[in-house]
Amino acid sequence: MTTPGTTTRTDRLLGGIERVGNRIPEPFVLFVGLFTVLAVVSTGMAMAGVQAQIEGTEEPTVVRGFFTVEGLRWFATTLVDNFVGFPPLGTVVVILLAVGIAQSSGLLSTLIKRTFAGAPSWALPYAVALVGTIGSVMADSVMIVLPPLAAMVFAAAGRHPVAGLLGAFAAAGAGYSTSMVVTSLDALFAGITSAVTESLPDPGTPVTPVSNWYFNIASSLVLTVVCGLLITKVLEPRLARLGVPRHQTESEDGDTLGAVEDVDDLTIDATARRGLRLAGLAALVTAAALVLLTVLPGAPLRNETGGYLPESPLLDAVVFIVVAMLAVPGLVYGFTTGTFTSIKDVPRAMADAVKDMSSFIVLAFVLGQFIALFNWSGVGTWLAVTGASALSSLSFTGFGAVLAFILLCSLLNLFIVSGSSMWTIMGAVFVPLFALLGYEPGFTQAAFRIGDSATQILTPLNPYLVIVLAMLRRYEPGAGFGTLISRFLPFTVCFWLAWAVVLTVWFHAGLPFGPGQYARLE
Repeated sequence: MTTPGTTTRTDRLLGGIERVGNRIPEPFVLFVGLFTVLAVVSTGMAMAGVQAQIEGTEEPTVVRGFFTVEGLRWFATTLVDNFVGFPPLGTVVVILLAVGIAQSSGLLSTLIKRTFAGAPSWALPYAVALVGTIGSVMADSVMIVLPPLAAMVFAAAGRHPVAGLLGAFAAAGAGYSTSMVVTSLDALFAGITSAVTESLPDPGTPVTPVSNWYFNIASSLVLTVVCGLLITKVLEPRLARLGVPRHQTESEDGDTLGAVEDVDDLTIDATARRGLRLAGLAALVTAAALVLLTVLPGAPLRNETGGYLPESPLLDAVVFIVVAMLAVPGLVYGFTTGTFTSIKDVPRAMADAVKDMSSFIVLAFVLGQFIALFNWSGVGTWLAVTGASALSSLSFTGFGAVLAFILLCSLLNLFIVSGSSMWTIMGAVFVPLFALLGYEPGFTQAAFRIGDSATQILTPLNPYLVIVLAMLRRYEPGAGFGTLISRFLPFTVCFWLAWAVVLTVWFHAGLPFGPGQYARLE
């Protein structure tokens, strides 16, 4: 049994990283400072005439400065749009409204009790890891919904809820680019890659949403095992040694963002069982309705050609689907069990879920301005193009060039957390470059996935890292970015290495990455 106070050499190393990382200012101060630095740097680069030429484009991307007439005009006229357009803001608020219904009704806690009362405790980390690694089918929603649910699962099984919380986020974030099922991300990447291959003398095998499917399946399974082992052997024992509390505490400002319900008693009475049965029936009816909206000829969630890929309303309706599958069963359960006695209880439950989001909304305002400036100024494009040029100048020709490419993507991912944005830039450079070396565009895309995912749980520029930090502070009010970095670092390193090994095996064994898709051009 691991006891608080006993530390290992690894604990001391990660503890040092945590202490250094926790010197990073509070998120609001951090991003105000980063915005100021970026404003100055972009202005200096603009005055120096810095620009970046993306392969396949006629005009170069010229870096624009904040402290210029154009920059100040842009900021003054887009301040609101920068905030409202901050991608996680709407997603977080809308999903929390539905979570409030499902949680206040008692559905979530009862479902956890029912599902895991007889489940073996040892299997939970692997189950959470599997759901996390394939959760990109839910798009970004998985990084909001899964961590608090995993914490409930772990608490119900007598395990450390923080291990479930952080392990789920690590699996969902670091394994975001892989899934056993085809997702909208596959379609998005394939579309970008195909656009680049149109200008190649030998475009190779056409890249489709299933071009990396076989590789993704193997990667998901390997990362599930690695993540489950890390939760069991590294994260959870370390939490015990550090004496991290197992129960939530009220933060000083009363913030309840990401709050999860402690579940200790696994017994379910007759009323709860009846509510759960009717909620399950409601979930089936809701799912059937969503299927009808999708599969029937002329269904509203099909695209104009009657399909689903590469774009369709279905792929843009992920948040709607998540909300429907949470809210409808939650309402049925609440009114069946009596936790909801009138319709007035429903908006109260929704309000309770978001009433203390003020600190996150303030932070989202600053984050939105920083990310908007980063994109508008062209500094992000310049970073990617410069890094790509530096790597291509090394004249690697073997598999080492592929590994160096993955490493570069991992480093750039600390600054450019949007996978589609980075692949648009990196693909334009490296798909033609690796094609000249004899590599299929679909293979280059598979390699990019590793660098695009593994490090995103380490960067404060990932907006969902801020959200999981708020969740963690329900247990550890003094936690900071350093706390998260020290606990996520083993996941990033092990995911990167394991994923690279899968790629190496696939490459040297000549295995197909997807239907008809191999590594080398024929």
